Amino acid sequence: MNSAQNRSKQRVALVTGSTSGIGMAIAQQLALDGFTIAFHSKSSVKAGEKLAQAYIGASYTQADLADQNQVRRLIKDVLLHHNRLDVLVNNAGINAVIPHTALKEATAEIWRQLYEVNVIAPWILIAEAEAALRAASSQQCPSCILNISSHAGVRPKGASIPYAASKAALNHMTKLLAMNLAPEIRVNAIAPGLVNTPMTLNWTAAQTLWQERSPMGRGAQPAEIAQVASMLIASHYLTGEIVICDGGLNLT
Repeated sequence: MNSAQNRSKQRVALVTGSTSGIGMAIAQQLALDGFTIAFHSKSSVKAGEKLAQAYIGASYTQADLADQNQVRRLIKDVLLHHNRLDVLVNNAGINAVIPHTALKEATAEIWRQLYEVNVIAPWILIAEAEAALRAASSQQCPSCILNISSHAGVRPKGASIPYAASKAALNHMTKLLAMNLAPEIRVNAIAPGLVNTPMTLNWTAAQTLWQERSPMGRGAQPAEIAQVASMLIASHYLTGEIVICDGGLNLT
């Protein structure tokens, strides 16, 4: 069997925003699970290329998900490189920190920016990938879409109201797609709370909140979110689920 045939039989997972944080942890876990990984980022090209070189058969594609043409090109380039797609992890997203009471600070432009990346980009990626996901699917092993949402999309929390609303939209999209893409494609979401990444190191209020109020007494490590992602992707039955991963903070 030649290398092209080998590549066509190897299950492929595209993880957006996978050069750092949660996305990188998920990509690395899926590589351990036996997937060939298509790495992606908006700007960290050197990191992406280094990761692609570190994993057999992996690729890296740069694309700005705020640009719908680049979103479409991302799927096209991944399929040209790997010939198939079995799993799509919509991890990439953007945030805006605005007090919930500062309504005028949450401008229409901020709403548009957040929805473009957090809602519209995942939608376009899914629409563009649908045919490939269906082609790779089987009754024994359905293809899978996993959206990385936020606890802010489930509870009235979050860095800003526009951000929380965009994640709530992603959660509802997850359920609607699970209904309409089944049984060939399963669609689930993970809704993390605080995750300990370089970005959150200075989030002292959030760190204190999780230490004092969450049953687990801390934020999550990226690898712990990746463990849940691995489970959801490995399951051939679960669909339409929004799994909250906040160390039990939602119970308090």
